[in-house]
Amino acid sequence: MSSTIDYGNLMHRAMRGLIQEVLADVSAHGLPGNHHFFITFDTTHEEARLADWLKERYPTEMTVVMQHWFDNLEVSDDGFAVTLNFGDSPEPLYIPYNAILTFVDPSVEFGLRFETQDDGTDDDDPEPPRPLRARKDDDAPTEPAGEKSQDADVVQLDKFRK
Repeated sequence: MSSTIDYGNLMHRAMRGLIQEVLADVSAHGLPGNHHFFITFDTTHEEARLADWLKERYPTEMTVVMQHWFDNLEVSDDGFAVTLNFGDSPEPLYIPYNAILTFVDPSVEFGLRFETQDDGTDDDDPEPPRPLRARKDDDAPTEPAGEKSQDADVVQLDKFRK
C-alpha cells in the first residue's frame, strides 16, 4: 500500500473512462451534430495495432480524425478499434486507452492531454503525472486527413497540485 493517494493517475484513469463512454455512445448512435475527434496516440505502445506503413510514417505518435468517415468502431474496456480512411485506403486500427496522448473535440472546445502514461503497476517511486494543459497552435500535430484542429479548452489540474 502506498503512503499517498495518487490523484494524478486516478484522474488519468477517470478521463480515459470518459473517453470510453463517449466512444461507446458514438458507436451505438453515431456522432451527434458537429462533434468530431482528434485523437493523438503513441504508436510505439505495445498493444497499439496499425498497418506497418502507418508505423513507418508515424514512428512515435499519430493523430487520427474521426469525423466524416469511420467504420467498425468497437469499444472495449481496454481500448477501441476503428477503421479509418487514409487517402482512399481503409485501415483498421486498435488504440488502447493507455496509448492516448490527447483527445480533442474542437466542435465544443473540449480537450484532454495526458502527459504520462500509467502502465497499471505500483512502483515504489513512480514519476508523478503532469497536469493536463492546453495545446498551443505551434505544437499542434499535422492531421493525416488534412484537417486542422481548433484551439480547445483543457481541464487544468494545477490548482489541485501540492
